[in-house]
Amino acid sequence: MHSLVPSDLSLLLVEPSDTQRKVILRHLAGEGIETVDEASNLAQALTSIRANKPDLVLSALHFTDGTALELVRTMRSEAEIKDTPFVLVSSERRPDELEAFKQCGVAAILPKPFTHAQLGLAINATLDLLSPQELELTHFDTHSLRVLVVDDSRMARRHIQRVLENLGISHITEAVDGEDAIAKLQNQMFDLVVTDYNMPNVNGRELTEHIRQHSDQSHLPVLMVTSEASGAHLANIAQSGVDAICDKPFEPAEVRAMLYRLLEQ
Repeated sequence: MHSLVPSDLSLLLVEPSDTQRKVILRHLAGEGIETVDEASNLAQALTSIRANKPDLVLSALHFTDGTALELVRTMRSEAEIKDTPFVLVSSERRPDELEAFKQCGVAAILPKPFTHAQLGLAINATLDLLSPQELELTHFDTHSLRVLVVDDSRMARRHIQRVLENLGISHITEAVDGEDAIAKLQNQMFDLVVTDYNMPNVNGRELTEHIRQHSDQSHLPVLMVTSEASGAHLANIAQSGVDAICDKPFEPAEVRAMLYRLLEQ
């Protein structure tokens, strides 16, 4: 199968504003994307996605009949369309409002207005999801890697698992929070832990500290996934003993580079 390029993509643009749709369509044309269906509200979007599943949904935040969060959650609940890449386009900047989208495993969140470069990164993230490219390692057989994915969001776990599977990693165990992960670490051996930070019971920092101080697998590489962007907070996380910190959304290209550094060092 040949590698996909932007012009191969079919896209659904969900935007209630005629003016904004025209602006975004020009940006997409600049990326070589010409196969674009349009919808102006939630009902139209779901009808279109169910009838003709697109490669990517690019969506505004608010519609007359609902929100993009309702749209993506509905998509994630339906088997035929649950893995469709989703990109939010919004002027919303409040972390608490965007966190729910990050937990749904969106491919990217674009600001409004966005730049050509920002759109290009979102398109590349989509292409990475649709075009599996195996991670090539010297010291490990990628297919035999044992990875523990820890996140209290089922949708986020599914997105992380999909990214890892696209890299050729198939031995994946899921844990619903740090407490569940600690129980699994007592009974199974792993080569890598990918964990969220914000979780109930035992969070990602506490899980990492347990691995480093109380586990038989104290040297296990830990990749922390977090939507907390402040420098002070990231420094605080790093002190727990994590090996790498990755932002949400969980972008395939960034993850590939991080895993290569973690596992080949």
